[in-house]
Amino acid sequence: MHQTWRWFGPKDLASVDDMMQAGVEGVVSALHHVPTGAVWSPEEIAARQALIGQMKDGSPSTLRWDVVESLPVSEDIRKQKGAWRDHIANWKTSMTNISKAGIEVICYNFMPVLDWTRTDLAWRLPNGATCMRFDFIDFAAFDIHILKRPGAVFEFPDHIVEAAKHRFAEMNEDACKALAGNVAFGLPGAAETMTLADVRAHLAEYGAISAATLRGHLIDFLAEVTPLAQDLGMRLCCHPDDPPFPLLGLPRIMSTEADYRAVLDAVDLSANGVTFCTGSFGARADNDLPAMMQRLGSRVHFLHLRNVRREGSDLRDSFHEAEHLGGNTDMVAVIAAILAEERRRRTEGRTDWNIPFRPDHGQDILDDLGRKGQPGYPTIGRLKGLAELRGIMTALDHPLVTGANS
Repeated sequence: MHQTWRWFGPKDLASVDDMMQAGVEGVVSALHHVPTGAVWSPEEIAARQALIGQMKDGSPSTLRWDVVESLPVSEDIRKQKGAWRDHIANWKTSMTNISKAGIEVICYNFMPVLDWTRTDLAWRLPNGATCMRFDFIDFAAFDIHILKRPGAVFEFPDHIVEAAKHRFAEMNEDACKALAGNVAFGLPGAAETMTLADVRAHLAEYGAISAATLRGHLIDFLAEVTPLAQDLGMRLCCHPDDPPFPLLGLPRIMSTEADYRAVLDAVDLSANGVTFCTGSFGARADNDLPAMMQRLGSRVHFLHLRNVRREGSDLRDSFHEAEHLGGNTDMVAVIAAILAEERRRRTEGRTDWNIPFRPDHGQDILDDLGRKGQPGYPTIGRLKGLAELRGIMTALDHPLVTGANS
């Protein structure tokens, strides 16, 4: 398992020095400042690689840019409207430039309108740490009473609708603005931000797009870009929906094993693969993560290892970001399945046997609480998670466990 760390570039409060001291082996990054649909130029890619390759004192780092997360897929591509064909052509050009720079893995997602969605970016835990949380009642209050989406009230259970009514009645203007900002929160340095008017406009355009239609658009996109990725020796991996259930009346098409199997089978090339995110998949109780890793393993090109604690038993329910070993997902079983897949790949002679992973998200603890860094990406909280994951990896791969010395 190749240990990596997500870095948002020069605006990230975590530095290259921090990553070096964390002991990671590679970096996950993206050119967030480049507008979606535009070409990533060789010069911009090289500039980011140069930043990763140098510490604060000017000495070289041992780190390299190993995974692109993400090369954005535009709304035009998802909807097959406007400049979608030009955007696909630009995506292929960017992919070619990324390949020439020596980077082989591109993570992307196909979530319409909103990327990952949370209602609270700093929810306080009993021990004083904070984490991100998705509160289903708060989200219903946003959808029904702040966004005022037509028909939203009919898409929630009656008890959630009633609870959201009372929750909204208790909110002042600042609380409403904070909730709306959290739901539409973007990445640091991103070229675009979303207003409520933008969200409403996108939702109106998705009105006639069903889940089957959106899946068809994803397959059309992959049919265009995957053959080139295959020729370039690159690996593309789609991130699951987060949360993995419908929001805002929008179709969610990458939430379950069946969703992935349909897309992998439709474009059956090894370059078409999976970003296996244990946090996103783990927010659904009906996803059996160790079994999914075993069955999808040959096409898993990138791993996000994090945990969530589901707060109810319904398919759509509240959850929060737990400690890496403290949520509903059996992380030991998942890592055992990953290591088994890597051993299988080595036996087959695959060069991509060492699957890159990063400790995804984390709780804000200790000095993180004063740094006010990117929500979900605290330096110390992620380092704690990485240390826990390393412990599992080391133990499960030890000769006393594997029997390699018997």
